[in-house]
Amino acid sequence: MHQTRHDLTRTLCALLLVATALPATAEQRQPGTSPWGPDDEIGRLNLMTDQSRAQILSRIHGGKSYDLSVEFFIGMPSWQAAGDPHYRIWMTHTPHGTVIDDPLNQGETMNHHVSYTGSAVSMYTHTGTHIDALNHFGLDGRIWNGFSARAHLGDRGWRVAGVENFPPIIARGVLIDIPAAKGMDKLPDGYRVTRRDIETALGKQKVSLEEGDVVLLRTGRMQNYDNAGRYMHNPPGLGYHAARYLVETAGAMVIGADNLSLEAFPSELESDYVPVHTYLLAEQGTPIIELAYLEELARDQVYEFAFIGSPLKFRGADAAPLRPTAFPIR
Repeated sequence: MHQTRHDLTRTLCALLLVATALPATAEQRQPGTSPWGPDDEIGRLNLMTDQSRAQILSRIHGGKSYDLSVEFFIGMPSWQAAGDPHYRIWMTHTPHGTVIDDPLNQGETMNHHVSYTGSAVSMYTHTGTHIDALNHFGLDGRIWNGFSARAHLGDRGWRVAGVENFPPIIARGVLIDIPAAKGMDKLPDGYRVTRRDIETALGKQKVSLEEGDVVLLRTGRMQNYDNAGRYMHNPPGLGYHAARYLVETAGAMVIGADNLSLEAFPSELESDYVPVHTYLLAEQGTPIIELAYLEELARDQVYEFAFIGSPLKFRGADAAPLRPTAFPIR
C-alpha cells in the first residue's frame, strides 16, 4: 500500500508516542541513586525538614484526631501467599496461673493479692498497619541507593536501609477518596487506580498535592477488615503509572492505602510481579504504608491533615507496625 511522506511521518510520531508511554524494560530498571548522598538510607523522608515539620504542626487547629491504625487479633487479614506467619498472641502469665506456678517465688498469699497478666505476640513484620522500609524490595540483588544484599544483609537482617532508620514522620497528609469520587462505597475487586482517578478525586475534593506529602489512597477495602478472606481476595490497588505520577509529578514523600500490598494485581509489567513496590522502594526511595484505616477521615471528608506517625524500631527489619494519627488543619 502506498504511503505519502505525511502518512509516514504521522505513523512514526504515533509509534514514538506509544514507545515513550511504555514502562521501562527490566534492563533499564535499576535501584535509584540517592540525591542525598551515598550513605542515605531513608530516601524521600529527607524531604522533611525542621521548617516543614514546624509549618504543618502550626496548622493543627486542635480538637478531633483520627487514629489511622487497625487492631491486631487472631484471624486478622495477613499476607499468606508466600507462607508468612499469621498474627498470634498467647498468655505467658495469668492471675490464676501465677498463683499455681509462683514463677517469681512470691508465695500464694502475695500472688492472690497481686494479679499478674503477661502476653507475647509473633507475626510477619508486614502485618496490620505498617510501613515498608527501603530494603523490602530491590532489583537484581540491590536496593535503594545501590546497597547490595551480598554486602549488607547479615543473619540478623539488613545492616542498611532498615526501618529503625526512619525518623518520626510529621508531614502534610492527603486523603484521596477514589470510590467517593466515583459515587461508590468501595472499589470493585481487582480495580486498578489510575492517574485520571487520582486527578478526578483531587478535583472533587478541591485539594492539590504538594511535594513532601504523605498520600493515602482510600479504596474502601477496610470495610471488609473483620472478614480476612473477603479483605484479602483480589483487592483493588494502585497502578504502576499512577504511582509514577504521584512521585515524579506530584512529589509524594510517602504513599499508602487501606489495602494490603498497595498495588493491584496482576502486574502491569511482564518483567516484575510487584512493579509498584520495586518502583517506589528501590527506584525512588519512597516508603509505603499499608492497611491504613481511612474510613473515619472519609466519613468526615477530612482530606488534608497533619500526619504524625513512627514505626517500631526493629533493627534490620524491612517493615514495622505503625501507629499514625491525623489532625485536621486550618
